[in-house]
Amino acid sequence: MSWVKDREEFKQAALSTARALSKNSTLESTTQASSRPPSSSQISLNYPPRSSKQVNSWRGEADFQTFWHTFHNDDASLKMPKIARDFFLELELSRVEIIGGETFPGAKINLNAYLNTQAKIGIDNKVPALNPLAANLWLKQINGEILPEDSQNTVKSFLASLPINIEELGKKLILARNSQEKFQSLALELMKDLDLMHEPQTQGDEESIGNESMPEEQQDSAEEQEETEESLLEQTIESKAEGQADEDTSMLEEAQAPIDSTSIDEEIDLTRNYNEDLDQTAYEEYQIYTSQFDEIINAIELATPEESQRLRLQLDQLIAPHQTTIGKLANRLQRLLQAQQNRSWNYNLEEGLLDTAQLHRVITRPGDPLSFKQESESKFKDTVVSLLIDSSGSMRGRSMTLAAICGDIIGSTLERCYVKTELLGFTTKHWKGGDSRKAWINQGSPPHPGRLNDLRHIIFKSADDNFRKARKSFGIMLREGLLKENVDGEALAWAHQRLIRRNEERKILIVISDGAPVDDSTLSTNHSNFLDNHLRQIIDSIENQSNVELLAIGIGHDVTKYYQKSITINRAEELAEALLDKLTELFND
Repeated sequence: MSWVKDREEFKQAALSTARALSKNSTLESTTQASSRPPSSSQISLNYPPRSSKQVNSWRGEADFQTFWHTFHNDDASLKMPKIARDFFLELELSRVEIIGGETFPGAKINLNAYLNTQAKIGIDNKVPALNPLAANLWLKQINGEILPEDSQNTVKSFLASLPINIEELGKKLILARNSQEKFQSLALELMKDLDLMHEPQTQGDEESIGNESMPEEQQDSAEEQEETEESLLEQTIESKAEGQADEDTSMLEEAQAPIDSTSIDEEIDLTRNYNEDLDQTAYEEYQIYTSQFDEIINAIELATPEESQRLRLQLDQLIAPHQTTIGKLANRLQRLLQAQQNRSWNYNLEEGLLDTAQLHRVITRPGDPLSFKQESESKFKDTVVSLLIDSSGSMRGRSMTLAAICGDIIGSTLERCYVKTELLGFTTKHWKGGDSRKAWINQGSPPHPGRLNDLRHIIFKSADDNFRKARKSFGIMLREGLLKENVDGEALAWAHQRLIRRNEERKILIVISDGAPVDDSTLSTNHSNFLDNHLRQIIDSIENQSNVELLAIGIGHDVTKYYQKSITINRAEELAEALLDKLTELFND
């Protein structure tokens, strides 16, 4: 089909349709995961799937957001417990979807396909019968729509779990669908009948409808007024990163070859086992809601060959002004390492290998004994170095540039000295939770879920890869759409586990970061030090219980509060010297 080849045009057509129907010419698209309800300033729009079987569902995701912008009016905030708020908003979504489907009959097919996909996810994840999506589907069934099988099963389970019959109230809701005020008044009545308005509150439960519908940027703005100047800067960077994420992110992710799921599971299990092997009491508070959506991927699969080449050239241009200084200092470190690696011999010994250079003595001085030699033991150990780079949104711009240059300098220098080097990165697949958060919401949003985002661990170069071939992927570190949030503790455990499986005698792990772990979805549902404490525990375990040597490079931030051995780099001019001085010190130990 032609749309497979013209996916960009198909996406732009969907965005143009959303703008036209909503009469909002400024409506922008984003590739982050869609939310229900959507932001009032954006529409989450990924590139169309390559499979024609999934197109209706893709269009349905765009349609429900479009109809929300078209048929819903933001109103005054209304305080209610979280579960009631979720049901209330899902009923309002059902209202605008019904109106949209009646106005544009073709959209009804798309919406049913999308919602059935969501229902199937809920069934597979064993979501409780009393869930907001079920109320949405129930109202559509009351309206006479014929639902797909998974949607029907979801509605059956929902109705079976209720203590009362709500069919009559459902019919009233359908009759009132063209009046948002009347519809929402009846929806509140339904919330009371289901006894959802008196749910015991837990942390963060009671929120307003108004805030839920407010654009994320406005919410951030209101919160930032009460934050310190440093927090303001970090949140602004994150917001900018989210809003300006490269639009071709999803197309490239679609095109990437699938990673072998077995190898991913093995990596995740190894990280989990590592945590268990160390002091278990340190991990009692840390938990992972689900690792089902985590990913370990080769960097080269995150970009097309053309983009990889362009980003590599961009990185070369950034390195060029410092090339002379870098070259001199790299040669200094190289001479140091090679001096430690060079063979040396002890001569004129009574045993060992025959010194052939002294065989002429047999003729010139026949009375002298034969001369032997032995190779002296080199103090240089067989070494592997792993570079772990924070690839989060706060690193965007100058910090990521410095980190990429760091990786290139260290990698190229050590490779010339026959020191095996690997380059890793860590971020998340989505902003604000992704599929992990969706699964949590579908399962009733239990309190204190633990880590609540989809991790993305990236292999830019493995220790056994040829450096010359692998370095073309280093430029991908600069790719805008890659940089999202960061869960440092699990990334550090993952990199450590990869190292300890190596056979080299000496193992060095160098972390390049700009500060503390940040993941909005996790921190908003757990205590504020949840990720910070876990990172400290992982660092303490490596520094005190492992034979891996740990060094941190802070990009623009002092990281000494986390790591015993660290340096801070603020400007490109000081990068090479500070970095190679520290490496020289490290290899002289």
